[in-house]
Amino acid sequence: MQGRCSRESPASFTVSPLPGTLRFSELRRLVPRATQKMVTQHLRELEADGIVHREVYPQVPPRVEYSLTPVGETLRPVLKAPQRWGEQLGA
Repeated sequence: MQGRCSRESPASFTVSPLPGTLRFSELRRLVPRATQKMVTQHLRELEADGIVHREVYPQVPPRVEYSLTPVGETLRPVLKAPQRWGEQLGA
């Protein structure tokens, strides 16, 4: 797997809170300051890296859902570690 995700990639917002399958609009709400273009671009990078699975349903309007791949699931504890560390410092 090539590391194509840029440093500013919102992998943490995409991977960490992802409870299961989310639609694009639900993911976008997780980062309200990010533009639609930015979220789309990063999701495509994560998909290309095999971290996120994109499922398109052929209907009008098109419905697109995102979920973690098995590789993406392995990143969850890595991205949760800084959060736990910060919570310990704040306690």
